[in-house]
Amino acid sequence: MESAIEVHDLVRRFGDLEAVRGVSFDVEPGETFGFLGPNGAGKSTTISMLCTLLVPSAGAARVAGFDVAAQRAEVRKRIGLVFQDTTLDDYLTASENLRFHAELYGVPRSQAAERLQDVLEMVGLWERRDGLVRTFSGGMKRRLEIARGLLHSPRVLFLDEPTVGLDPQTRAHIWDYINELRRRESITMFLTTHYMDEAEHCDRIAIIDEGRIVVIDTPEALKGTVGRDRVQLHTPDPDSAIAALGEHFGLEATMSEGAVTVYVPSGEQFVPRLFGELDVTISAVSIARPTLDDVFMDYTGRTIRDAEASASERMAGSMWMRAVRRR
Repeated sequence: MESAIEVHDLVRRFGDLEAVRGVSFDVEPGETFGFLGPNGAGKSTTISMLCTLLVPSAGAARVAGFDVAAQRAEVRKRIGLVFQDTTLDDYLTASENLRFHAELYGVPRSQAAERLQDVLEMVGLWERRDGLVRTFSGGMKRRLEIARGLLHSPRVLFLDEPTVGLDPQTRAHIWDYINELRRRESITMFLTTHYMDEAEHCDRIAIIDEGRIVVIDTPEALKGTVGRDRVQLHTPDPDSAIAALGEHFGLEATMSEGAVTVYVPSGEQFVPRLFGELDVTISAVSIARPTLDDVFMDYTGRTIRDAEASASERMAGSMWMRAVRRR
């Protein structure tokens, strides 16, 4: 079968900044494919190119069989898009927002009413169809946007950070709706996220960092590549602890999220040795099985939180330099 999405050496530049640096991947029909990475990694830029909102600087991509640069209108007919920021009209009702979308996408009026009811029932908003969107909670608005993205029966649904800014309980409910629509609609889904638990819902994940894909595989296979427990030490002298772990145990330790972090085959057996053999003050120790955050750290040398902090610092520095130049 033809891939739902084909991407070959895709590049996007903004002046001197190369936001996406030659990414390549395929997404199969019916697959839920995730882009996992920190803010600023190039996730939204990639999705914008695949949805024809940005023209690639180099490389090629096809969505639903059509070229994203040369056949933009054909691509747009076959995709749905849920933006990271809400694009609903707050002064219209839920039904009015969807009817406007149906007109834009040419959904026949004979089918629009039935389809509108189907998607609103799917996301649990049929009873609120006549409510003004400005009275909706953040979670309800996100569900309505998902319903809108499905209204014209797209072959591929793009979800850009679908639960960003929502509380954990609402995020879990959103994923219940997403998994249900996947079952009912047999649709290909491409989502971007920096939440580890969301990536677990995907069939396959591409980890992206600084505009490049570092690895692609299933969540379980990726966690299997780590194969070690994460042990984090809290100590008043992290430099001495890192040096001692290297000298005494032959371990390469790093600082991550304020703690000295090492990876060992069996955390429970290693921790007693720490207290018995390491001549460093330890105030607390934690052990965790491999997670996708560990996978990210294994491939990039830092956690997603640390990467986001670095990206924020780079952005602040870039803004400062532009301000200096304007003076």
